[in-house]
Amino acid sequence: MGSKKKTRLSSLRHLSLAKAREKWRESVYQPGVAKYPERMKEFSTVSFTPVEPLYTPAQTSDEQYLRDVGFPGEFPYTRGIQPSMYRGKLWTMRQYSGFGTARESNERYRYLLSQGQSGLSVAFDLPTQIGYDSDDPMADGEVGKVGVAIDTLADMELLFEGIPLDKVTTSMTINAPAAVLLAMYIAVAEKQGVHADKIGGTIQNDILKEYIARGTYIYPPKASMRLITDVFAYCAKEVPRWNTISISGYHIREAGSTAAQEVAFTLGDGIAYVEAALHAGLDIDDFAPQLSFFFNAHNDLLEEVAKYRAARRLWAKIMKERFKTKNPRSMMLRFHAQTAGSTLTAQQIENNIVRVTIQTLAAALGGTQSLHTNARDEALALPSEEAAMVALRTQQIVAYESGITNTVDPLAGSYYVEAMTDRIEQEAQEYLDRVETLGGMVAAIESGFVQTEIQRSAYRFNQQMEAGERVVVGVNKFQADEPEVTGLLTIDQRVQEEQVRFLHNVRAKRDGAKCETALAQLRRAAKGESNLLPPILEAVRAYTSVGEICNELRGVFGEYQERIVI
Repeated sequence: MGSKKKTRLSSLRHLSLAKAREKWRESVYQPGVAKYPERMKEFSTVSFTPVEPLYTPAQTSDEQYLRDVGFPGEFPYTRGIQPSMYRGKLWTMRQYSGFGTARESNERYRYLLSQGQSGLSVAFDLPTQIGYDSDDPMADGEVGKVGVAIDTLADMELLFEGIPLDKVTTSMTINAPAAVLLAMYIAVAEKQGVHADKIGGTIQNDILKEYIARGTYIYPPKASMRLITDVFAYCAKEVPRWNTISISGYHIREAGSTAAQEVAFTLGDGIAYVEAALHAGLDIDDFAPQLSFFFNAHNDLLEEVAKYRAARRLWAKIMKERFKTKNPRSMMLRFHAQTAGSTLTAQQIENNIVRVTIQTLAAALGGTQSLHTNARDEALALPSEEAAMVALRTQQIVAYESGITNTVDPLAGSYYVEAMTDRIEQEAQEYLDRVETLGGMVAAIESGFVQTEIQRSAYRFNQQMEAGERVVVGVNKFQADEPEVTGLLTIDQRVQEEQVRFLHNVRAKRDGAKCETALAQLRRAAKGESNLLPPILEAVRAYTSVGEICNELRGVFGEYQERIVI
């Protein structure tokens, strides 16, 4: 049968189905609703997308399926980047963890690994994230509170003591000082006798979303982009198994974006990083296979599954059609997911276990490559050991007992999921087109466009919740009197005192002249155009601190001043 005839028959079939659907609506659905009124006037996703009462295959032809959905492991990767997905290998189970001193965090890591966790995910304290040492006045009261304190290579050695870095992969949530912490990880591996080309993992290294939503920036955009592309170039040659960036939509969603905004602004950041690397003279197929992404796993289960599928498809098209990549790996959107911290409630914290389970299913059904599950008590404190274990077991039960890992992309073909995938892709593309008219993602951030769009969505959701239009169980409906929560993890002030003593001891023992020489070399490199990773690595090997290295770069690059968006 000729292709034109097939297309005509397909169109007739879908026209007939559309008519049948309309007849059903008029003769069956509407009389039913008249008899049993619906619970709400309008149904929509958590991102405000209207939800129809019924979806059918009327919108999808065979040709559209092959073009837009296809098969796993093939362009456009809608159904997954691996042909067999979890039939071959489960996602990496990471628990984002870190608190107090490096020794305390090391004990937690070793415990979690002994319980079946398959990868590490390091949380750094706020001073480390913004490039201050633990004895800096700016660090007072924050040392070890929201993550582990890392000042020098000595801390990093303790953090990974007894953990073979050629046997585990490590994700590090670090951005402005990402190059410094990566250098420390490389140096620890060297001390274990592991060459840099044998270590695997990810640094977040995504500064644009810091300007948008998170705030742990140091340097202005131009200098920050240089550090990022220097990491790309260095790792392409020296650390080929390392993911040089985790382009993060997670924090964009936590700030209140919709699913489509999360996809659009995350991929927009990705486009900006690719363009910066090309401008720096890198070949796209040298660095693009090492790009990775980081998405939120929110409560609206089916919308989230569609979001991941839409993001994969859209990124594949961008890389193939816009950037002309040749290597299939350059087109594959590989991503880590984390369950949504913003959905956790301080009220009735046991309910958070159910929320996290739904979000875990969303990430797994959407084809994530690795996953962190939040603990039930994280709305109140850093996770206790017991709560962290329940979070890990949630992943393991979904992976081994639910059956969803037995087939690839099990929700493909759901009329609703396919329609939502198309819609999110379309809305995300419209945002990307708008960003282009503003001059690209950096210009869109500097103008306040991105921040304003997210703030509007967050405000709209909050209005709906306060009006009771969005139910949050235990918060605005089904409240209950509760006893005070006990067993929370607390960080004693003595942690800061201990960390400062340790830092001073390291400074007293190190070769001061060697540190000064290393910092002088870094300063010269920063003023020039050479790659900054080699001098940073030399400084790290000399036990120069995070704060000393970042301050040296502050002296050359200056600091970013936030633009207030009203």
